[in-house]
Formats: sequence, structure tokens, C-alpha cells
Amino acid sequence: MTGVGTEDDIPPGERKTVTDFCYLLDKSKQLFNGLRDLPQYGHKQWQSYFGRTFDVYTKLWKFQQQHRQVLDNRYGLKRWQIGEVASKIGQLYYHYYLRTSETSYLNEAFSFYSAIRQRSYYYQVNKEDRPELVVKKLRYYARYIVVCLLLNKMDLVKVLVKELSEEIEDYTQRFNTEDQLEWNLVLQEVAAFVEADPVMVLNDDNAVVIMSNRLQEGIVPQLEQGMVVGQLTLADALIIGNCNNQVKFSELTIDMFRMLQALEREPVNLAAQMTKPGTLQEPSEKPAKRENPHKYLLYKPTFSQLYTFLSASFKELPANSVLLVYLSATGVFPTGRSDYEGPYDFGGVLTNTNRDVVNGEAVQKRNQALKEMHCLHPGDLFPFTRKPLFIIVDSSNSTAYKNFSNLFGQPVVCLLSPTVYPKSMQDQTQRGSLFTLFLYSPLMAFLSVCGLSSLRQSLWDKAQDLLRKASRDIGQALVRCRSIDQAFLQFYGDEFLRLLIIRFVFCSATLRLHKLFRQESRSFPESYPQLPKQDTVESSLLQKHVLELAAMLDVQDLFYDSTLDTY
Repeated sequence: MTGVGTEDDIPPGERKTVTDFCYLLDKSKQLFNGLRDLPQYGHKQWQSYFGRTFDVYTKLWKFQQQHRQVLDNRYGLKRWQIGEVASKIGQLYYHYYLRTSETSYLNEAFSFYSAIRQRSYYYQVNKEDRPELVVKKLRYYARYIVVCLLLNKMDLVKVLVKELSEEIEDYTQRFNTEDQLEWNLVLQEVAAFVEADPVMVLNDDNAVVIMSNRLQEGIVPQLEQGMVVGQLTLADALIIGNCNNQVKFSELTIDMFRMLQALEREPVNLAAQMTKPGTLQEPSEKPAKRENPHKYLLYKPTFSQLYTFLSASFKELPANSVLLVYLSATGVFPTGRSDYEGPYDFGGVLTNTNRDVVNGEAVQKRNQALKEMHCLHPGDLFPFTRKPLFIIVDSSNSTAYKNFSNLFGQPVVCLLSPTVYPKSMQDQTQRGSLFTLFLYSPLMAFLSVCGLSSLRQSLWDKAQDLLRKASRDIGQALVRCRSIDQAFLQFYGDEFLRLLIIRFVFCSATLRLHKLFRQESRSFPESYPQLPKQDTVESSLLQKHVLELAAMLDVQDLFYDSTLDTY
């Protein structure tokens, strides 16, 4: 106890208050530290532990509010200590979001992080000669920035980055620390992340308008009467990022960041909590029916990590549900040709290893007869096709997954990126893949391939209306097509998968008409099973929509128009 009087001078009631506070504080730290030991996979093991942790933090937060004066006088409670509790609660909510994929918990995390800044809980830290306290403040900023990025609060992110930059400068000047380069790298990463979007939407005042690309009302073409589609639901998704030299922040590459948003509904804006930051609500032990598929975010996993998470998802996948695997990774190519070409003879995508990487591609093994060990081969996914499996591969060797087999009669679809891009677009890969951009925001991707870096909001809205019409027509064409593989229709009943399939078709149609991409067939996306081209990616109606969009944006010269042929 650090109060002014000796312990004997403290009234028993106040002494009990301090004792109870110390107990809750120690218990909360103990439970919070124990979170690290929980398995990262599996839905059940962690929930009761999280519930207990939230319960203690709820009591701690309320206790320090009710007894602030006694704690100030008798315990010497400092504002940064209150900030530390609030920061831990923000972290709990963020990790609850990661565990459940419920975007409303992001708003809860934002509420607490926002309260810390508004109430200047960490303000006094800079006056104390303790570098470890300043590091707590810097880490708080980094976590707050991640939450703001996920909530698309880009204006606030820029303000926070400026404040963080000033804090880092002050920290490195006051303390001769060895982590200056690390913190400067954090600044560089978040700055690159914010600038990664290739297109700015501007309002009438030339201010940038932030567009959300999560699933919203009116974005997904509705199922129409008479459409016969499957009743499967996307329940689990593995989002894997292992691209060399791609923009990243806090173990999220820009491709992972975009894909996770494509698999989430727009979060409910908890207006009451935003205006009164710092109110604590404990999440329910048994949340209501999940709005979003559960996701695992794996940044540069090893093969064993990836397989462990895959197995956990597969094991816990409910009946009539789909597992989605998204792979954004460097390609691994076969070292030689064998007499028999099986599912391990085409290479695949890189998993994490300490081996050297040269020019963005893995150094090949010297022994030509052996297969690459640090690689996810198509055959590695075969065991998981015992349940409905939806695969997206964004890689320079995505076509390895064309050689897939449906061994168990369950629906399987692979959407595969182009493997070659026109030279003028190759230098943009650091800011994220074009293929993933099409799946995340088709209009932004369309503008990007047309070399447009900004657009007026009024024109953006018109283009989005045209895109919605095209999406509806693509959906109708897919469902009415008699020669389409039934796997596509099995997945079409789920809104997230429906949107991904439709955007994949739009991407394919766009690139097939774009003059730069038409020079090389490897610049087109592919799929397993193959889509009937004449009825989908090369249909005259869809081509008409692409050309209409190009005309609206005044870039029709970039596209091939068969109606202009004189032969």
C-alpha cells in the first residue's frame, strides 16, 4: 500500500477495499496471462475460461469506479493503471472477435481504446522515468490502430499514427533503447497499409470517402423463386497469408485483411457505447446464431500449424456446413517431370520455413526426385474433401490446384488466380493481389486494371448500381446453366459463397476482355471444376455489362469489343 498514512491509520473498511482491489487485480492478471496457454483452435475449450476472465475484469472495472477516491488516497492508484485495465478489456474484446468472428465485439474494443485516449489515462506515463510504462503506451496505440483499421476508421488511423510517431520519437530520445528500429518499422508498416488501396473515392469537397466492403444489405443478389440451390452454410474459414514482400501490419497481410472483410457482415454500430466509452458488457457464454463464419487467421504458418488448424476446423464443422480455405502464398513449382503425374507432382503454395527465398520464389531442392516438404500440395487437401470444401488460391502457382479430384462425392470448388500479370501491373503486387481485390471490391479492382486511381463518389455510386445489375445477371446465368457442375449450385445458397462465385465470374469476364490480359491465357483466373465459358465468363450479356462499365468510366479503349469486328 502506498497511501500517505501508515497501515494502522487506515480504517478497516478502507483497508478491506484496498485488499479486495489487490485481489481482483492479481486475479485478473493471472487469468489474462493464462489466455496465452489456451489452444488457438477449437471452439469449445476457451469459452468458459474467457467467461471467467471477463467476469473478473467486469468486477475490477466496476470496483475501481465505485471506490476511486479510497484507492487514490490509500493505494495510490495512478491513471495509467486504470488505462492498463481498460486496455486489457479492449484486448479481451478484440480476442473475442478473433475467436468468434462477431464484428460487434470490434466496436466494444474500440469503445475501451477510445476511452483511454479521450480520458488521457496514459498521459502521465511520459513524466515517469520508466521505459516499460512508455512501451505499454506504444503497444496500446498499435492495438488501437489495428481495431480502427478493421472498422475502416481510416481518418482516425492517420491521427493515431501521427501521435504514435511523436510518442516513439519522445521515447527513443529519452531512453537509449534497442527497440527503436522495431517501432519505426511498425510506423512504416501501418503507413503502407493505409496507402494500399489503389483507388480513392472523392466527394464534392475532394475529401476521401471510406467505403466499407463487408457484406451489406442489397449487395448480394437474392435467391429468386424457382432457383434450385443447395442449403449449405459457410461455417469455418482458414485465411492464410504467406506472400513475400506484401504489405502487412500486426500479422495481417493486406490480402488477409481484405479476405476477412469479404467474409463478414457490416458490424452493428453500437451507438450507445460509442457515445459512452468505457461501459463494460460481458459477452454471452453462448452467443446467438453466428452472423459470420468463424475464421482462423494464419500468418506465415508452418505446414504442421496449417494442418493442425485445418484438422480442427474439419473436426468441428457442423452438418450441412462448408469449410473455406483461402491461400494467399508464394508459389512452389515442381522440380522435374515424373512418369505418373499425381496430386504431389504439380507443386503448390509455400508454407513457412527458415530456408532462403530468392526472388520471391522458394529455392528448389537439389534432389529432383523428392517433393517439396514446405509446401501445401493439392493432395494435402484431399482428406478434407470428405466434407464440403471451398478453396481460393491466390498464387503464382495456383493452377497446381486445377489437378484436383473429388474422391468422396462432396461438393468441392477451387477458385484460382491468374499466374501471370501484365508487366505494367506486376509492380503493384506488394499492395495486394489483383485477384483478391476483385473478390473484395470488384469495382476498385476494375478501376485499378484501368489505371484509374481516383473517382468521384457520384460516379462510383452509378458504377456500383451497374455492377449490382451485372451481379444479378451472373447469378441468374449460373443457376439456369444446364451444363454447370452441381458443386457451384450447392454452394450458391450461402450468401458469402454466392458473392465470391459471382465476383470470380465478373473478374474472369473483365480480364478476358481487357487488351493487356488477353495477350496471355495464364492471365485469366481458372476454376475446378471448370465453368461452362459460353454461359458464364464469356457470355455476351456479361461482356455487354463489362463494356458498359468501361464506357461509363471512359476507358472503353482498354477493352476488346467483338461487336466492332468487321470480320
